[in-house]
Amino acid sequence: MSHTTHAPHQRPVAGDSGAAPTAPPRRRRRATSAQWTALAFIAPVACYLAVFYAYPLYRNLDLSLRNYTVRSFVQGNAPFTGLDNYRTIFDDPTFTPALVHTAVFTAVCLLFQYAIGLALTVFFHQHFRLSATLRALFLVPWLLPLIVSASTWSWMLNSDSGIVNATLNAVGIGPVNWLTSPTWSLASVIIANIWIGVPFNLVVLYSGLQSIPAGLYEAAALDGANAWRRFWSITFPLLRPVSAITLLLGLVYTLKVFDIIWIMTKGGPADSSTTFATWSYQLGFGSLLPAFGPGAAVGNLLVVAALVFGLIYLRIQRKQALT
Repeated sequence: MSHTTHAPHQRPVAGDSGAAPTAPPRRRRRATSAQWTALAFIAPVACYLAVFYAYPLYRNLDLSLRNYTVRSFVQGNAPFTGLDNYRTIFDDPTFTPALVHTAVFTAVCLLFQYAIGLALTVFFHQHFRLSATLRALFLVPWLLPLIVSASTWSWMLNSDSGIVNATLNAVGIGPVNWLTSPTWSLASVIIANIWIGVPFNLVVLYSGLQSIPAGLYEAAALDGANAWRRFWSITFPLLRPVSAITLLLGLVYTLKVFDIIWIMTKGGPADSSTTFATWSYQLGFGSLLPAFGPGAAVGNLLVVAALVFGLIYLRIQRKQALT
């Protein structure tokens, strides 16, 4: 006698036609509404980046790949020349000195701005009387317009009536042609830029130092660590993430410094303080027959340099996050 096994009877599910269940229409409406809300918040930032970053970069790239004159710049019919503008600037005798000056200017400014800013950060972290007042006064160079700061330094370093040479004469040292000598012109603009950039390093590093727990310093002091040992074992290592972003932002800013150099020396004398930023301006706007293409090509070199260092920073941050 055979027995037949029947599958248990299942109640049919309303709307079940074998297809995967779908979300209710109301949930779809809510999801769509949330997406539109998110896009509404993102749209102003996206428009800002497109108008003030993406489009200028595209136009600068287009300028560097075409032979623009004043007439073709207005009419918009410049012929395409490929990489000829880049070959022109590489073959220009100004390229090597401008490259060296840009590297020296950036490296020296970053080193001294960070070192002085870090020293002031540790100093003001002691919370002595008038600490907040003095810290606020150190922000003045950062808050002043660059044209004011550069003009002030031009007056101070003037060979004939500057206060710096007057002080040197008072102590028996002869005057120095800070702005008109090829030996001192680059050093002069470096000194001025260091003075302007120190407050930024102070603000960022001080905020990072505030996040370090005070208990670490108390424990180190109980273990007999002196101030120098506490700095190298606690302060400096824990400030590395903040230091990295400070140096990256300082690098991008210093690469494109133009106002200070142009107001103080105009890249001279004899191109002794010319950097890529001032050279790009001289090519594009410094003569009656502007070279828009080579000037844009020099500017693109600065963009590429900033991009390379930015990618290096992101790679370092990713490795630190994985470890």
